[in-house]
Amino acid sequence: MTILSSLVGSDYRPAPAAALMALAESGVPVHLPGTDDYAALTRTSNLVKAIAPAGVVAVRDAQDVSHALRLAATAGVRVAVQGTGHGATESMQDAILVSTAALDEVTVHAGERWARIGAGVRWQAVLEACAPHGLAGLAGSSPDVGVVGYLTGGGLGPVARTHGLASDTVRAFDVVTGDGTIRRASATQNPDLFWGLRGGKGTLGIVTAVEIDLVEQPSLYAGALWFDAADAPAVIRTWSVWSSLLPEAGTTSFAVLHLPDLPVFPEVVRGRTSISVRFAWTGDPVEGAEMVQALRSVAEPVLDTVRVMPYAELGDIHSDPIDPMPLHEQHSLLSSFGPETADRLIELVGPAAATTLAVVEVRQLGGKVRDDRGVPSAFAFRDAEFSVFSLGVLVPEIAQRVVSDSAHLHSGLAPWATDGGLPNFTDTAGPVWAARVFPPEVARRLQTLSLVYDPDGVLLAARGLRS
Repeated sequence: MTILSSLVGSDYRPAPAAALMALAESGVPVHLPGTDDYAALTRTSNLVKAIAPAGVVAVRDAQDVSHALRLAATAGVRVAVQGTGHGATESMQDAILVSTAALDEVTVHAGERWARIGAGVRWQAVLEACAPHGLAGLAGSSPDVGVVGYLTGGGLGPVARTHGLASDTVRAFDVVTGDGTIRRASATQNPDLFWGLRGGKGTLGIVTAVEIDLVEQPSLYAGALWFDAADAPAVIRTWSVWSSLLPEAGTTSFAVLHLPDLPVFPEVVRGRTSISVRFAWTGDPVEGAEMVQALRSVAEPVLDTVRVMPYAELGDIHSDPIDPMPLHEQHSLLSSFGPETADRLIELVGPAAATTLAVVEVRQLGGKVRDDRGVPSAFAFRDAEFSVFSLGVLVPEIAQRVVSDSAHLHSGLAPWATDGGLPNFTDTAGPVWAARVFPPEVARRLQTLSLVYDPDGVLLAARGLRS
């Protein structure tokens, strides 16, 4: 079957057809609906967030990205981007999808403590490449997530209170802006673009590679303490006070888990309600053990994975599942999480609550998250103290209840909530997403930059700023 016959098939979309045809004729790989490559490159981690672009352009380098953007502008078509399938929020209907999956460079400059990473790379590959040198990149709780999407959304990971946001470690981006121009953005080259790419997600361009500083962190004293549901009130109340006394060497969160009976979860907690306290200590393990002893003393954990671990095993702290599932997600920021907030959370989702939410996580922020290292970025809300994230599995029997239970949780925590949301945790798109994650002054500056670097409004991610 030729590209022409495919384009005029049952899924023919007039607007993007000309751009896809021109790209294919120029030798750029193009995949259309109904093909195996299209199916693979449009796969998402959240099955609810299915995407259906008019076609997928599997770029091989920045020149391919530039070519795709210029032809899309000529055809009046918007362009979306995806590397690993995480974080999808748009349906991409009538858009062209640029897949950066093939941009898989990972080069570690151990002597200078930095790395260059392609836009299709997941964090696990970076962790493994850095480990032999005793170095670390500031990955998130799931190393299965793509590096670039995580960094452009700020990057709040399991050691954030010690080392700060991952986006603050970025030295430079290689990026193709919406006008099709290949640029380099750093603190000294295109600094306005550098400001907007750190926290602005994909609103200003398609990143093809990123260079980041690495930290010396060969190991951690880290893991999770899992407690039985009956101990939830005591553990959560203790955590609410204990976390406020934790030095910056410690980063912590806890999750109330209502897990199904599936092999992907540890046997002692599957099919039941439990509390998982996550803990990462970047300093002396002896001191870390002293810090976490307060929680071990509250109740006997049913599972204790806190240990000295190689930094490359960072993903074991949260043990996030990686298989695609149909999920409903919601996120809020809190100004505090004291005993009163703890009691309210227990009432809403604790062991006695009739909730369909599978996971409710509270993360402590603060520490070095507040420090932008003297290079401001578009990432806002650094001063938030806590983040609350809820997740429910949208199986048909309980789908409506999951949505209502999620809304009930976040409205129930409203007395402690603060305005705003973190880009990587806010599961919406368009103007709603932009209004949530960007204060007005940040949104205005990003909008101005978008008009400069993307005059034809080609980038779909900028829709929320320009609507």
